Amino acid sequence: MFFEGTNKKSKNRGWVEVICGSMFSGKTEELIRRLRRAEYAKLKVEIFKPIIDTRYSEENVVSHDETTIRSTPVESSGNILLLTGDVDVVGIDEAQFFDKNLVEVCNQLANNGIRVIVAGLDMDYLGNPFGPIPALMAEAEYVTKVHAICMHCGNLAQYSHRIAKSDKLVLLGEKTEYEPLCRVCFNKVMSRNKNEKQN
Repeated sequence: MFFEGTNKKSKNRGWVEVICGSMFSGKTEELIRRLRRAEYAKLKVEIFKPIIDTRYSEENVVSHDETTIRSTPVESSGNILLLTGDVDVVGIDEAQFFDKNLVEVCNQLANNGIRVIVAGLDMDYLGNPFGPIPALMAEAEYVTKVHAICMHCGNLAQYSHRIAKSDKLVLLGEKTEYEPLCRVCFNKVMSRNKNEKQN
């Protein structure tokens, strides 16, 4: 599916890949796997993450299973363009936290012959499209949706249900703040929460 060893910019064939899904679905793990394969292929790789994501490490990208790869924290998507000179592959983790200009940045990188791999949540804790991910999915050449396991019934999960009591859109957290749920269980929980607020 992906031509990991053939993305030399001299061929001028850049593209965008999006890895999306709920929390605990393995998005970052898959991102790291693809980036490591690109490194094995002797391609020059740069990885970026939003500066606000300091859950496991201030600098490295770290998956929930503690797989790690070096990265550069940046404040905005525009910083990525400034830091990607002579590279073959760009990785971007937790892309939902970036500004809407990330779509334009990724397209510009791809147009410059760079392979761009983006990982992020496609939906927020309410089940709504999250940040620039939906637009990136629409424009990307490749989209991979990964799934977690529903904590209530064991089916495939695509929703990130927030357990913590907070209405903030951005709330960094782990298993004490979020749980993955399937469609049926998510709808049940959201309906119950709505009824509790009305009563």
